[in-house]
Amino acid sequence: MIEAEEYHPQFHSLDRERHGEAVLEFFHRAADYALMERGQLPDATTVQDFFEDCPPGCDPDASLKLACLDSQGRILGIADMAFGFPERSDAYIGLLLMDPGIRAQGLGRRFLDHLVDEASRRRCRRMLVAVLDVNTRGCSFWEREGFVLEKTFEPRDIGLKKHILHRLVRPLHAVPARVGR
Repeated sequence: MIEAEEYHPQFHSLDRERHGEAVLEFFHRAADYALMERGQLPDATTVQDFFEDCPPGCDPDASLKLACLDSQGRILGIADMAFGFPERSDAYIGLLLMDPGIRAQGLGRRFLDHLVDEASRRRCRRMLVAVLDVNTRGCSFWEREGFVLEKTFEPRDIGLKKHILHRLVRPLHAVPARVGR
């Protein structure tokens, strides 16, 4: 098990051309999530979907694809956050996934804090995330972080599985504009 206290995580943007192989290796380490979500092991399509998918009406190029890295540059977690869905002033987390060896040690919260800062800098008023009904640990995490249920969706097929998704929401307070400079 990786000890979270050993790390001073760095958050960096991801690019498919430069980081695709490292992202695939990370997805293999975190294959438990892909199996829960899709009933399939991660593959090149998983990486393609991570870099290309975004909510309706959003620009994939304007979305943030981020990694939480350790001091050696190894990916400890990845996140995807789009802007403008469902409302123009919203930030929508498509994925926040941590390495199984560091879950429940506080790095997920630190990664979320980074996402909150990014959304606040962009003047977002709310942050949303959809959680699979079977992802009870994930739902507990989001609720501990101040997210509350906004909407439950009808069952839908995801890969080989069928899921009910719960959309959770958390209000944000935008960072004030800088005066001067």
